Amino acid sequence: MTTKRLGALAHEDPALHALAERLLALAESGLPAMYLPGEETFVFTRVGKVSPDGTRGLEQRGTSTRYAAITALGARFLPEERQRALFGGRTAEEFTGLLVQRLPGVVNLGDAALIAWAAAETGHPKLSDALDRVAALDEPGRPQYTVEAAWVLSALAAARGTLDVEGRIPAARDRLLAARTGDSPLFAHATAPGLVPGYRSHVACFADQTYPLQALARLHASGGDPQALTAADACAARICALQGDGGQWWWHYDARHGTVVEGYPVYSVHQHAMAPTALFDLAEAGGTDFAAEIHQGLRWMTEVPELAGPTGTPREPMIREEFGVTWRKVYRGDPKKAVRAARGLTTRVAPRARLAPLDGIFRPVSVDRECRPYEFGWMLFAWLGGPHR
Repeated sequence: MTTKRLGALAHEDPALHALAERLLALAESGLPAMYLPGEETFVFTRVGKVSPDGTRGLEQRGTSTRYAAITALGARFLPEERQRALFGGRTAEEFTGLLVQRLPGVVNLGDAALIAWAAAETGHPKLSDALDRVAALDEPGRPQYTVEAAWVLSALAAARGTLDVEGRIPAARDRLLAARTGDSPLFAHATAPGLVPGYRSHVACFADQTYPLQALARLHASGGDPQALTAADACAARICALQGDGGQWWWHYDARHGTVVEGYPVYSVHQHAMAPTALFDLAEAGGTDFAAEIHQGLRWMTEVPELAGPTGTPREPMIREEFGVTWRKVYRGDPKKAVRAARGLTTRVAPRARLAPLDGIFRPVSVDRECRPYEFGWMLFAWLGGPHR
């Protein structure tokens, strides 16, 4: 498949294009092992394990409705026969149908919103039922996590061409825009007080930025909303300005001031999927083109300065074709996430405090040998979505 996104990358940086193609091939080869035929869903995670004799393998743990819906969102861009290889013989639409059937038992708003979004994107005939379940779980006036509120708006924007959802969009849009603090372009972790303890209410994560900016960009693309696009653009500009020298997308921000609280962990999914999909959607909606930042973030997947050995080559690769995974993240390995906690508490009263000695004590040289299906789902969405040639 050739998309505008991949085509532009091939023109600008053939080596980076080869990396993107390598990752996409890995996603397709790795996802079938994450599918559980008996339960007709996807695992929550696969974890690298070392047996007593030193043999390394992967252990499956749990299941996830949320990750299953994200996988359907990304896999729908594949040719039908390749979709069936991922879903036990079903297409992405048919698999989404299974998720829609299970909606009466879904109690999490984010899970329901993702299923509705997948139903809208795959053209499932029971989209209306899916959106009704979202409405039932989305109690008016109740605080929601920003990520889940963003997925609600993305689902409504995707449904616009099929159903009359105009009466639902304003509240979802305004709630998301109100999740910013003062003049900061960044989004808080929750849409209103009540979900997050006061001492860390100023701390927001990378996902709290990418999903809202994506939803607002897609809203503008679906029907024209300059204010939404402006907010998405401002958020993107700020996280891009804060991007690390090695292309890292940092993890925790001070939503009040638009600064970094703690950079680590650096997640592979942010580098190869979540940042690209949000920033591509923004540019294609008429916002700023942050292609250079997308490319720099993708490059981290093979260069990984945190793990660089004497020759500059990472001591351990993040891409592991032999296991069908990309390792989840690079992190500090500090006990009980001490650095994150210390910086979260300190920046509550001193936003620019860095506690610099912690960087030397707890260096980010640990690898989380884990991989989750949504990482590959968003990867397919990021690079196979958008305009096709």
